[in-house]
Amino acid sequence: MTDATSEAPAAAAGQSPHEFLNPKSWKPAKGYANGVAARGRMLFLGGLIGWNGQQEFETDDFVGQVDQTLKNIVEVLAEGGAGPEHLVRMTWYVTSKRLYLDNLREIGAVYRKHLGKNFPAMALVQVVALVEDRALVEIEATAVVPDDAA
Repeated sequence: MTDATSEAPAAAAGQSPHEFLNPKSWKPAKGYANGVAARGRMLFLGGLIGWNGQQEFETDDFVGQVDQTLKNIVEVLAEGGAGPEHLVRMTWYVTSKRLYLDNLREIGAVYRKHLGKNFPAMALVQVVALVEDRALVEIEATAVVPDDAA
């Protein structure tokens, strides 16, 4: 993560082309960014959940659904000519904060499997329920592909 005054690294080997914002007097964020500055073509991903491309759940396991949801995000990003390094914002909706907190290590592993070490600005909200009864997690995301990207 860079501070608000430094330049973001070039988008090579999955590194974000964006500038991550963290005031110098603040403790660094871990696993997310406090803010992101980006320019380019914006991609807005709707709330994606832990079912497959045929809209079928393969698991009722929380980590399994997070795994599938992140895989779905990568596939939609690819459809728009983007990758995980272009993510600038994610909002997670979970039906159980406890399931999230109790599985942080496993969630971190599946996160890195799909998104690498790209940590955009994020929020996590516990909700009473999601529209799909079996869904345990839903994630909205925004990505920005720089205008000069090939």
